[in-house]
Amino acid sequence: MPLLISSMTGGYADAERINRELAEVCETFKIPMGVGSQRQAMENSTYHASFKAVRMSAPSVPILSNIGAAEVAQLHSSDRIEKIIDLIEADALYIHINPLQELLQPEGSPNFRGVLVGIERLVKSLSIPVFVKEVGAGISKQVAKRLLDVGVNGIDVAGAGGTSWAGVEILRNKEQNSVLQFWEWGIPTVESLLQVASLKPQFDFTLISSGGIHSANDIALSIAFGADCIAMARPLLQTLIQSGQLGLEKKLNSLSLDLRRIMFLIGAPDCKSIRSAEVVKK
Repeated sequence: MPLLISSMTGGYADAERINRELAEVCETFKIPMGVGSQRQAMENSTYHASFKAVRMSAPSVPILSNIGAAEVAQLHSSDRIEKIIDLIEADALYIHINPLQELLQPEGSPNFRGVLVGIERLVKSLSIPVFVKEVGAGISKQVAKRLLDVGVNGIDVAGAGGTSWAGVEILRNKEQNSVLQFWEWGIPTVESLLQVASLKPQFDFTLISSGGIHSANDIALSIAFGADCIAMARPLLQTLIQSGQLGLEKKLNSLSLDLRRIMFLIGAPDCKSIRSAEVVKK
């Protein structure tokens, strides 16, 4: 099952336990895992253990480091990024672009001037792949092309339809009425996926689908529409919190079984073959 447990948490006391438990399950299922934003880890070492727990608990699976595009835009070298990569012995770097969230955050810093230049600098200087992801507003074809033009290795569309970080920030905002219109702002996951997938003939990159993925049917549809990998976050974290590691393992087994059932019903011998199954797309 081409699944990634997506970036969620880190940088506070209880995150060490959560990341450790998530990573242990990832190790069992051989599923890649992304960590939450490492901005705090880049600024001080107070909660470095909450990030280190991931590699310690998942020594053999791909781990993705994570930093915001706003931070990347302010850096003039890759030194600080390399430190957070080394902290978790990451196999790849996620750069999350979140202009809507930063715009709505009471303490946000929506300063994205120089982001593309900063991303290109990291692509050229780092020895690991660089992926760019949204956080719930989707990525358009035009934006994806600009990212691919500077050499990014993968794009996670993270479209509208899953967790609304805009909604979270609106609830925190004292002037809710003036920003309420942005609660559902963004490109829906399927539309974003289709737009970015249309660039496949021009570029060699990994396309990740995320944003409202809950079921094996969602996974199958994502693959049918061009995704190479599917990322899930909140549904898996909720399961871990409510039912523990055994509950999460049960959920992952259920997703895998249901995906195999779908493949059987549409005559797909492997995941890639799902793309040619027109019945899924309809």
